[in-house]
Amino acid sequence: MKIHTTPIPDVWVIEPQVFSDSRGYFFESYHRDKFKQLGINANFIQDNESLSHKNIVRGLHFQAPPYAQGKLVRVAQGKVYDVCVDIRKNSPTYGKYFGIELSAENHLMLWIPEGFAHGFSVLEDNTLFLYKCTNIYHRGTEGGILWNDPTLGIDWKVDNPIVSEKDKQLPTFDAFISPFE
Repeated sequence: MKIHTTPIPDVWVIEPQVFSDSRGYFFESYHRDKFKQLGINANFIQDNESLSHKNIVRGLHFQAPPYAQGKLVRVAQGKVYDVCVDIRKNSPTYGKYFGIELSAENHLMLWIPEGFAHGFSVLEDNTLFLYKCTNIYHRGTEGGILWNDPTLGIDWKVDNPIVSEKDKQLPTFDAFISPFE
């Protein structure tokens, strides 16, 4: 496994070693000891999966403490543009985002620690998105930021985005009060 830094400290792109032959491929998507060697000492306790069609935008979501979640995300089928926004108030990169294409072809994974809002846009039909989370989902602590917030200026890489009514009602970044110090 290789780790690639991003412009936002603590957010890392993980490139697994993929073994391919005429039968297909194999790679380790998670190995506790190898992740510890990379500096990710996460205790994953919940896995999630979503299937989405092209042009869907999901996010920007987070969970507040004490149910804050770190996430290891990847795509098993299809392709997304994955985005995380630093919402740690005392961070030098507060309000900055990092985006990367994750796909079944490139096998890249993204580590998103607690203190980030997360979302993705779907670039291919029938995309299967996988999350490993460090905490359970808790409805009472879920939060979010408006996906098309002009202050953040995220280019979601899709024409005619399809967004849930719930996500359309999230606050703008300027109106949002971060629960993360």
